Amino acid sequence: MLPLPHPSPLLWLIALLIHAPLPLLAKRLPLLTPAGWWHAALLGTLLWGSLGWRGWLAVVLYLLLGSLVTRLGLRQKQRQGLAEGRGGRRGPENVWGSALVGALLAVAAPLLAVPGQRWLLLGFAASFAAKLADTFGSEIGKRWGRHAVLITSGRSVPPGTEGAISLEGTAASLLGSVLMTLLMATLGLIQGAGAIALVSAIGLVATLLESVIGATLQRRLAWLSNELVNGLQTLLAALLALLLAPLLLPLTLPLV
Repeated sequence: MLPLPHPSPLLWLIALLIHAPLPLLAKRLPLLTPAGWWHAALLGTLLWGSLGWRGWLAVVLYLLLGSLVTRLGLRQKQRQGLAEGRGGRRGPENVWGSALVGALLAVAAPLLAVPGQRWLLLGFAASFAAKLADTFGSEIGKRWGRHAVLITSGRSVPPGTEGAISLEGTAASLLGSVLMTLLMATLGLIQGAGAIALVSAIGLVATLLESVIGATLQRRLAWLSNELVNGLQTLLAALLALLLAPLLLPLTLPLV
């Protein structure tokens, strides 16, 4: 793992200057809604100020990959009523449903010495690996999944049903998790074959657990929105990574 930048007022000032113009992209780059760009600017500032450009770039790549896969077969999904609303553009609720857990871990990581940073960065990587796995599985499964079943019962259900999985969607989830994990490793946020294997596996497992939540709790609780379920999924992924971190990392977590 490459060392994190030491927290400093200058780093946070640079982060603010970089992200202040982001809302101006709302009309030119329709990845997010106008409000979504404001919240993305706040998220980007937190990531750059905490982890530097590498942590920031990891999440930017997550956003780009997620937006691209959302647009795969978009017209067909629109005809079937399975497409994301707003043409796939993300709003504030999507930004924080996907990234709140990762942002909190990013802010906390520089407060620890290197062993503790490695722990929290495993959780950071796992949260985004799980979310990209979910996006890949959901979008590809809805478009190309030939036989969707409810994860809790195996009963055949229409594609896009909460808690539904398919062979194609599950394979796409694994691809998304591995891809996000490799990006994290390439950027030096995690290191070693063991960490890559662990985070990749957690991304898939957390996505399957999210389907279980969708098939049980979300179908019964009207207030449990997709964004809240996304947040639960990323929290589960981060907790799994932190619980399994002792298999790879020292147990000491001294403060800086």
